[in-house]
Amino acid sequence: MRVDALTAAAKAHFDAGRFEDALRLIQAAASAEQNSPQLWSNCGTILVALHRFAEAEDSFSRALSLAPDFAGALQNRAQVRMRLHRYQDAARDYEALLARNPGIPFAQGSLLRAKLQACDWEGLPEHWTRADEELRAGKPVLTAIAATALCETPEDQLRASRTLAQTRFPPRPPLWKGERYRHDRIRIAYVSADFHAHATTILAAGLFESHDREKFETFAVSFGPNDHSAMRTRVERAFEHFFSVAGKSDMEIAQLLRQNEIDIAVDLKGFTDDSRPGIFASRPAPLQVNYLGFPATMGAPYIDYIIADAVTIPPEDQLFYSEKVVYLPDTYQPNDRGREHPEVTTTRTEAGLPENGFVFCCFNNVYKITATVFDVWMRLVRDVPGSVLWLLEDNETAMRNLKREAEKRGVTPERLIFAPRVAPDAHLARHCFADLFVDTAPYNAHTTASDALWMGLPLVTRAGRTFPSRVAASLLYAAGAPELVTHSLPAYETLALSLAREPERLRALKAKLEKARDTAPLFDTLRYTRNLERAFVTMWERQQRGETAESFAV
Repeated sequence: MRVDALTAAAKAHFDAGRFEDALRLIQAAASAEQNSPQLWSNCGTILVALHRFAEAEDSFSRALSLAPDFAGALQNRAQVRMRLHRYQDAARDYEALLARNPGIPFAQGSLLRAKLQACDWEGLPEHWTRADEELRAGKPVLTAIAATALCETPEDQLRASRTLAQTRFPPRPPLWKGERYRHDRIRIAYVSADFHAHATTILAAGLFESHDREKFETFAVSFGPNDHSAMRTRVERAFEHFFSVAGKSDMEIAQLLRQNEIDIAVDLKGFTDDSRPGIFASRPAPLQVNYLGFPATMGAPYIDYIIADAVTIPPEDQLFYSEKVVYLPDTYQPNDRGREHPEVTTTRTEAGLPENGFVFCCFNNVYKITATVFDVWMRLVRDVPGSVLWLLEDNETAMRNLKREAEKRGVTPERLIFAPRVAPDAHLARHCFADLFVDTAPYNAHTTASDALWMGLPLVTRAGRTFPSRVAASLLYAAGAPELVTHSLPAYETLALSLAREPERLRALKAKLEKARDTAPLFDTLRYTRNLERAFVTMWERQQRGETAESFAV
């Protein structure tokens, strides 16, 4: 078969989702014409679809060795290096890409994300200033994670999401065309890649199990992996219908929703990693909801509602959300009262911590750590003799950069301690070794905040103006600890320092939070579920009456 015929056949298989067949054909074509950078790049693209990222990187590198100015291969290699957690290498690729073509959509945002993941803050303010200017000019510049991590205003967050939606996920011809379904129960489909041992499912498992089966028929549409964990087994049992659709196209999944006459399709991913907003762009359901996974507006006309509370979206900020806002009482975030409260089976020393001394901790993803917040943390460590800062272990580059940044601020690297990733129960248990959780800003602790509060660990946060910068405040109010919420970095620093110097006050807060585990609305799964169900019923009843979506409070 000729090379052009092999390439055409490979494309047909790829478009149909038959990636192994596509790879076999494109590799045959590349072997026949080894000096074709396009064929090696195509090979890399198929390997990415198969999640064979190291091999994909090799293919893109081979394409670039043949054509150093091949922008598509360079951008694809950068994306693969992100998936391989080689953030510094990815950043270099994005910098080279932007040097050749500054206008490539979202490359600037991808560079920001790579630098954030590596905790490489050198030149970051200049990159952010340039990106912010382009964002305000309406250019497609910011990726979703970069926007939630760096945007300080809901206006900027809306600009970023709207541009992303318009550029990459525009509306498609709707599959649902106004038909009225007549079901005995409201059909709700939760759509996600995270139905396994993932933070979102850890929060929501109790919610899925607690739905009123007399009023709701529940569906899970899973386009992510099956990790064969106990959590995967649990959520499969929690739903009446569980569809594993990994490998299917956006349109195929959208058609599945339409064929099952789903009344309310709930997007648990938004624009986060591994998301599939293209499913919702085809309008497979009468009502489509942005919930839990993406703490911001999606800026997309096909998403009708966003689930929030009065803390995460103050009423005066509704105009910065393309969705109509549904206000739940207490908090927007579910929690699972059935979670373990594991016993401690190790010691501080075994956790890598000093036996004595104050432990400030933050188990947030490292990309949420900004230089401004790190400045505060280093002053706290300097001002509290014998204290350490306990962070979650991520990539080697980030840990090396954070240690270097600590030295620049007069703190010895040994006072930064990194907690390795462990099983969820072991991670929860080790919270008892920390004295105070210090939050990031403007992207707060979310699931990590619930983890800390569940284990009775006080958390100090600074509430900003955006949804992701107000989540920890929402959780603290729902846990009955509003005194831990501040509204400026100086106030945040002052409160954290005073708590570190007042052990009796800190002990009282821990006792209060331990009691809250059994009494606070934050951890009342059934109460939360009934509130969310009332929201779903209100949406559905309005839609049945032919009314347009409007914001409302439950």
